[in-house]
Amino acid sequence: MKTRLLLSLLLVVFISCKKDNDDVDPNAEKISKNVSYGSNAQQKMDIYLPGGRSSATTKVMIVIHGGGWNTGTKAELDVYIDSLRRREPTYAVFNIEYRMANTPDIFPAQENDIKAAVEFIYNKRSEYNISDKFVLVGVSAGAHLALLQGYKYSTPVKPKAIIDFFGPVDLIDMYTNPPNPLVQPLLISVTGGTPTSHAILYNDSSPINFVTSQSPPTLILQGGADIVVSPSQSAALNAKLFTVAVTHQYIFYPTEGHGWTGANLTDSFNKIQAFLSANVN
Repeated sequence: MKTRLLLSLLLVVFISCKKDNDDVDPNAEKISKNVSYGSNAQQKMDIYLPGGRSSATTKVMIVIHGGGWNTGTKAELDVYIDSLRRREPTYAVFNIEYRMANTPDIFPAQENDIKAAVEFIYNKRSEYNISDKFVLVGVSAGAHLALLQGYKYSTPVKPKAIIDFFGPVDLIDMYTNPPNPLVQPLLISVTGGTPTSHAILYNDSSPINFVTSQSPPTLILQGGADIVVSPSQSAALNAKLFTVAVTHQYIFYPTEGHGWTGANLTDSFNKIQAFLSANVN
């Protein structure tokens, strides 16, 4: 009698557990923090997978923080992430960290990390149930890395669009015409030298040198009072994209500095939403 009762209880537990497992939706919304894409502790990302996703329709947004290449964390863009997820709830969002440009991890370690992160996400498409429609979003140094990845590499995937918040595009010009006295020492520290001593590295680390008529659609957002990344950097990219007839938009906020909040940030997100709607299908 006891044996029969025990077997009955086990059967009930088994059926209950199986029902619970069957009820789990593999495509439910999922958030994973500090997922490693490399062996270094700084090579990590936060992953936001939307509910109801599919490999056919779920687009991918990769977000890259700034900080002069040698400081900053992905947490600094949490406000951006929240806004982007509200506005684009069907996108899978990946918020990336990368190695800081300090010895021994100076340029091009940061470029290599973004490339590795893109490859990691691309290779996990089936597991995450996401498409190969990637968008790169970067702020300051992160925008430089987003532009460099998007213009320089078409494998494993060519981005459908790049969103550039006041990113440096020409490191030689940035060094030669610094917007403030701290820029030259910063560039020396993150590259290991000057444009004279490290000419190839400066050239290969400048996104503007890789713009072609096949480059992804690009949205540029720049403040006119920026004393960290000169507005001339974004203006030069705007001119280059215009010359080679790449779809792009240049949004200029005359009174804003190196980043902004309030109504202009809301306007920026409105512009991003419209740009993605028009160019990522």
